[in-house]
Amino acid sequence: MTRTIAVADIGGTHARFALAEVADGRVVSLGEPVTLKTADHASFQIAWQEFGRVAGIDLPEALGMAFAGPVGGDILKLTNNPWVIRPFLMKERLGVTQYKIVNDFGAVAHAIAQFGPEDFDHLCGPEGPMPEHGVTSVIGPGTGLGVAQLLKSSASYQVIETEGGHVDFAPLDALEDQVLAYLRRSFRRVSVERIVAGSGLVNLYNAIASIEGRAVPHPDDKAIWAAALEGSDPLAIAALDRFFLSLGAVAGDLALAHGSNAVVIAGGLGYRLKDRFATSGFTDRYIAKGRFERRMEGIPVKLLNHPQPGLYGAAAAFAQEFQ
Repeated sequence: MTRTIAVADIGGTHARFALAEVADGRVVSLGEPVTLKTADHASFQIAWQEFGRVAGIDLPEALGMAFAGPVGGDILKLTNNPWVIRPFLMKERLGVTQYKIVNDFGAVAHAIAQFGPEDFDHLCGPEGPMPEHGVTSVIGPGTGLGVAQLLKSSASYQVIETEGGHVDFAPLDALEDQVLAYLRRSFRRVSVERIVAGSGLVNLYNAIASIEGRAVPHPDDKAIWAAALEGSDPLAIAALDRFFLSLGAVAGDLALAHGSNAVVIAGGLGYRLKDRFATSGFTDRYIAKGRFERRMEGIPVKLLNHPQPGLYGAAAAFAQEFQ
């Protein structure tokens, strides 16, 4: 039986809402999203009411939510957002009697489990549809580096949320040895998230400038990303080249560690760079695993292209829980 639920994707800057139809553990459809700035609303409850007003309906009593932070416990808090969400008050404050809350990157993995071939672009490895069985590593460079495992079987699937973005950065050449030494001045322990994330490009930029003995201003993330993508700053271009090399290395490391038979690059940053993967060093570094190079050549890497994986994944997680 098909039912309509509300779904939400809550981040530090934006809260996205939509209506979705689910049935038999799967998402049937996802409606047009409504995006609100969290700074414009004092609480999640008020934003929820605004969504209802924009939608022009009485909202459903069922909610699937993707939340950009830890989801255990009685109180959910966002790092850069004053909202406090208390799940045990859902019924009293929102009229919600059934809900499922998952970490935002866990939601992405739920979405990947239910997406079709049209929702992926091929990056490297064997072409074809996503495997029906086994482990898929899901990697999402964005504000941080999200990592999850998706375990598929013939009957169902399971999402395993991880903190794989915080494993150690492993240099593979002399320049990366120097980058690591530079970053250790600021960070006692340098994780891959310090390299393969939005702010990682700034870290790489500053490190390469220091190695080259060049004094540079301290522009923000957006300025360096813009310069790298426009090709207007040689240091920014070099930093982006290193970003791709490290992303390929990390994706390959995680595929080996997870025993994966597929890898998906997710997140808005990955999709923003989609046209550059083919000419970057991503594939070479992904495969460069010594005695396991032949195995790596047989593990496909896909790029997620769906515009709202958080909302879709929130609906998928709810559908799986209450099928």
